Amino acid sequence: MELEFAGEISTPSHRRRQICDNCNRPTPVCLCHVIPSSPIPTSTQIIVIQHPHESQHKLNTAHLLTKSLLNAATIIARRLTPNLLHPIFAGDNPPPPMFYLFPHTPSSAAVPLSELKAEKGRLVLIVFDATWKHAKEMVKASEGFLSKLATRVCLDGFDKEVEGESIYESELVLRKEPWGGCVSTTEAVARWLGAVEEGGAAVEETLVGVLKEAVKLQAQFLKPMKPRPKLLKKNKRHQCVAT
Repeated sequence: MELEFAGEISTPSHRRRQICDNCNRPTPVCLCHVIPSSPIPTSTQIIVIQHPHESQHKLNTAHLLTKSLLNAATIIARRLTPNLLHPIFAGDNPPPPMFYLFPHTPSSAAVPLSELKAEKGRLVLIVFDATWKHAKEMVKASEGFLSKLATRVCLDGFDKEVEGESIYESELVLRKEPWGGCVSTTEAVARWLGAVEEGGAAVEETLVGVLKEAVKLQAQFLKPMKPRPKLLKKNKRHQCVAT
């Protein structure tokens, strides 16, 4: 999912910002020094299904995947349909083994990544890039078709009883994920490649390094926020007054 910072981003309003032609980011937060000069080849074909709202998000990081990985593509859509995949796999008969990353639910089981037995060779990984609310809607709308040709996989550690974290230090203020095992789209792909690809540990390290640098650079432009007072519910306020 997208990065969200606990603060306001301070940007000059009196002039148009210069954008880097390579990484498509404002020059003060350009990431060309950490993005691989040549996209990394992988046996996994990464397909990012990106919600239309997410494609307009200024801090979206899914484009870092297409900049860093040779076999990564983005499709902007609210749900996955056969006609969106057909141009990609038109020449494959049969198509390569497919997987999609999303946490399990009571009605839809998922194989933990550590238990996945994937054959060597070309694989396809589908990920959904959106807010968690939109991502759940996208998966629900796509799963009738998707479950017939792809295996649902989740990252290890997914637990609704545990508060979500991230791989970043707390000083790099990044929104916590809703539950344990939930991570951003780019981090999820990095973990997949680290577990499945031959030599994937180095690829994972590179992607995580790019993501960390993106957070570090953006954090320089944050204005500190004053903590909001915690409001009590109406019935609890009455109890406090009574006592």
